[in-house]
Amino acid sequence: MCVNDRLSVAPMLDWTDRHCRYFYRVMSKHTVLYTEMVTTGAILFGKGDYLAFNDEEHPVVLQLGGSDPKAMTECAKIAEQRGYDAININVGCPSDRVQNGRFGACLMAEPELVAQCVSDMQAAVSVPVTVKSRIGIDDKDSYEFLHKFIETVSAAGCEHFIVHARKAWLSGLSPKQNREVPPLDYSRVYQIKQDFEQLKISINGGITTYEQSLEHLQHIDGVMIGREFYQNPYLMASADQVIYGKNTPILTREEIIDHMCQYIDKQIAPAAPGQHTPRVWHIVRHMLGLCNGLPGARKFRRYLSENAGKEGANSHVLREAYALTGQPDTE
Repeated sequence: MCVNDRLSVAPMLDWTDRHCRYFYRVMSKHTVLYTEMVTTGAILFGKGDYLAFNDEEHPVVLQLGGSDPKAMTECAKIAEQRGYDAININVGCPSDRVQNGRFGACLMAEPELVAQCVSDMQAAVSVPVTVKSRIGIDDKDSYEFLHKFIETVSAAGCEHFIVHARKAWLSGLSPKQNREVPPLDYSRVYQIKQDFEQLKISINGGITTYEQSLEHLQHIDGVMIGREFYQNPYLMASADQVIYGKNTPILTREEIIDHMCQYIDKQIAPAAPGQHTPRVWHIVRHMLGLCNGLPGARKFRRYLSENAGKEGANSHVLREAYALTGQPDTE
């Protein structure tokens, strides 16, 4: 499948699971979806199935965490067999847990190792292998440092980089602070695109509106949005029209609810022996922000929070919650 990356949803740990991605796909047929970061260890040695996704999610990209070329290559082959449209290497996460595994943002200091992973993985699979990075780490935050990283890794065969336009502090800041404290420098990402015109360059970090997205797209190839989509998911309902220029109807919230109720009923139907059946909460927790801006949005969130985790809950919980919208948010 040819992936058009004009807009994508950032990989977000504990958030962009398969239920979340299905919800997003209901609203947008073209936005590229990313998994949560999955480590090579989880894929190769974990007891669960960390690669499951719904067929409807395409185009969907696996974000892979690791640094051992052999393990990364083996996981890339498994991901291709499972049907992923691309594989993205995490070179941007700054958490201590990730650093201890020698992957994430700390790998920006080892461009040759990242290049080896890209080279070996790309030789083993036919789907694209991409890299998501920061603009720098710690005191290694010059433009020359970023340029050298892109130059080294692209020479190994990587043709698409997603760049979070902040540097990462590998010590002293939490992952949350690393998304907010280091200043954004969009111009540095624009300069990378000018210097590497042949590469596909996407930008990430601090983007909250389509107006901002369209401005970025005057300079680079793609925009990646994370938390704004998660906190205000109805924004995605107009993605195909605004970003991709499609002349298709924008789904109403009620239509989205109908789609998700069908999905819930299918997911919680009795599973085959040995298969896991999710609770309704596992699905609707990603939908809490769907009614933001409507009267009754607080009632909607509260009703789901209080009832979707109960034994025997089904899609009626979502419909009952939505019925509370349109009413003032009085206590």
